[in-house]
Amino acid sequence: MSDELARLDATAQAEQVRTGKLSPSELLEAAIERTTRLAELNAVIHPAFERARERAASSDLPQGPFRGVPFLMKDIGGEEAGQPLCAGMRFARDAGWKAGFDSYYTQKIAAAGMLCFGRTNTPELALLPTTEPEAFGPTRNPWSLEHSAGGSSGGAAAAVAAGIVAAAHASDGGGSIRGPASMCGLVGLKPTRGRNSFGPGLGERWSGFSSEFVVTRSVRDSAALLDVTSGPMPGDPYAAAPPTRPYRESFREDPGALRIGLMTRGPREGEVAPDSAEAARKTARALEERGHHVEEAHPPALDDPVVVGAYVNVVSCHVARALDAWGEKVGRTVEQADVEPLTWALASRGREISGAEHLANLETVHAVGRRLAEWWEGGFDLLLTPTQGQPPPPLGFLSSTAEEPLRAFLRSAPYGAFTLPFNLSGQPAISLPSHWTDGGLPCGSQLVARGGREDVLLQVAAQLEEAVGWLDRRPPLFG
Repeated sequence: MSDELARLDATAQAEQVRTGKLSPSELLEAAIERTTRLAELNAVIHPAFERARERAASSDLPQGPFRGVPFLMKDIGGEEAGQPLCAGMRFARDAGWKAGFDSYYTQKIAAAGMLCFGRTNTPELALLPTTEPEAFGPTRNPWSLEHSAGGSSGGAAAAVAAGIVAAAHASDGGGSIRGPASMCGLVGLKPTRGRNSFGPGLGERWSGFSSEFVVTRSVRDSAALLDVTSGPMPGDPYAAAPPTRPYRESFREDPGALRIGLMTRGPREGEVAPDSAEAARKTARALEERGHHVEEAHPPALDDPVVVGAYVNVVSCHVARALDAWGEKVGRTVEQADVEPLTWALASRGREISGAEHLANLETVHAVGRRLAEWWEGGFDLLLTPTQGQPPPPLGFLSSTAEEPLRAFLRSAPYGAFTLPFNLSGQPAISLPSHWTDGGLPCGSQLVARGGREDVLLQVAAQLEEAVGWLDRRPPLFG
C-alpha cells in the first residue's frame, strides 16, 4: 500500500481522503513508513511523527483542498511553533532552538488540511546549491546516492523524488527551488516576488531575492498549492498582483502560440555541459511541436558580469546579519568555530561593506532587474534555458575548507548561472524535467515569464508534462 500511495500526487491523495477510500491517518502512516525505510537519503532531519499523528486523528483537521495529505517543511523559513528550526546550523542545533510561532505560510498549509510531519535538510543558511551541512550530513539523490540532490531545498527535493511525500516546502534565493528540482527530476516553480508572504517573522528575505513555495512531481499540484499559499498578509512590504482566476483552473487552458527565446550558452565560457544544453534543446523541440515559436534570443543583461558581484555582496550582508540575529535568539555571540568556513567568510565580507555600499549594490540589483524585465516587453512571452549549467555533482564537490573557504561558492557558479538573475528581477520561473544523462541523472530546463505570469508558466508546463511524460519515470530509490 505504501508504494502504491507514493505514486499518487498530492491532488490524488486528497481525493482518496475526500471520497473516503483512505483516512488521513492511513496516508500519514504510509509516508512515515517510507521516511523510515528511505532513511539513507537523509532527507528528513527533524521528524515530528507523533504531533502529526495527533492532528491526523483529530476531528479539528480542516476540510481544506489537501485534507490529510502528508507534507514536509524545510529547515529554514516556514516556522512551526514548538518545532526545531536550525537553518542547517550546528549553532542552532546545539542550542536546541525551536520556533516560537507559526509563519503565515505554515498557517496556510495547515488550513489546507496538510499534515506536516517533519522538516527537511538544507545547507547552512541555505547558501549552496547542494545540501551537505556539517550539522546534519549530506542528503543523497534518489537517482544516484553518490550525487547531490541540490540545494538549498535538497532535502525537500529528495523526499518528493523518492515518493516519501508528493510535495514539500521549498524556498529559492538564487535557484534553491529550481536547482534541486532539476537535479531530482521534479517540477520547481519560483513564484513572482511578493506572491507568498514571509511574515510575520520577516518582511522579505535576502532583499527580495528569496521566494517561498514547494517542489512537486506534477504541474497540477504546483498550480493548486499556489492557490493555497499565495496572497498578501498583514504587514507585507509588497505583494504580487492577484491572478484573475485560480491557478488550479487556469493551468489547464491553452496559452496559444507563444514566442519563446532560447539560451543554451552560459554567461561565462565553459559553464554549460552538453547534457544541460540538451535539456533546453529537447524542451525547445517539444514546444515547437505544440505550435510555439522558439528562436535563439535572450536578455542582454544576462551577459553582464556585474550581476553575480552585486548578488554576492547583497547576500554577504544578509549572512552577516543572520549570524547576529541567531546570536540574539540564542543569547550567545556566533563565533567563527560555530559555523562553516564559507558562512564565516561571507559574513566577514558582509561586515566590510558599508551601509552606503550596500545601498549602491541594491541600486545595481534593481537596475539589472529592470533591464532583464524589459526584454519581455519586446515581444517575447517566455525565455527557455537550462536550469543549471552542469548535471548533479558528486557529493563533496561543492565544499569548502578552512584554507579555501570560498571554494564551494566559486564552484557553484554554473549551478546558478541561469537561475539567480531572476531572483534579482523577481520574475517567476519554473524548472521542469526534460533530460536524463547516460548515467541516469536528471537535468531540467527552465522557463521564465514576465512578472506575475505564473499562469503562463503553468500552462506551458502542463503541455510539456504531457509531452515528456516525466510522471512515469521513477528513481531507483523510490516508494
